Amino acid sequence: MSSSEYGSLILDVFAGVGALLVGIGVLVGMLALAKTLRRLQVTLDEVDRQLETVATPLRDALAHVDGVTKSLQDTAGTLSSTADLTKSAVVPAIVNLGATLGGVTAGLRRLVTGKDRQTRE
Repeated sequence: MSSSEYGSLILDVFAGVGALLVGIGVLVGMLALAKTLRRLQVTLDEVDRQLETVATPLRDALAHVDGVTKSLQDTAGTLSSTADLTKSAVVPAIVNLGATLGGVTAGLRRLVTGKDRQTRE
């Protein structure tokens, strides 16, 4: 064997050993990642259990809030309708009262002064 063949053989051995070391490094890294993910799974399982205990009262509270909100919306709608009805009933009466008072005032003025205030006689 020539020296160039020995050099090529040594280079191939080093490349193989390097690939083996990289593989072992990846294996060790993956084992550490697996251990971390197992701990994370345990933690997430505990969080899930805690959320389940909180979820039911929270769901009930949200349903209650939803019911209260619907009740308040219904009440606001009823009050709005009542205000509209009251306005439509009171405004014509106020206009009629104003016209009546204007007529009574004009009549009293004419009765007391004997003349219409607008015409200056």
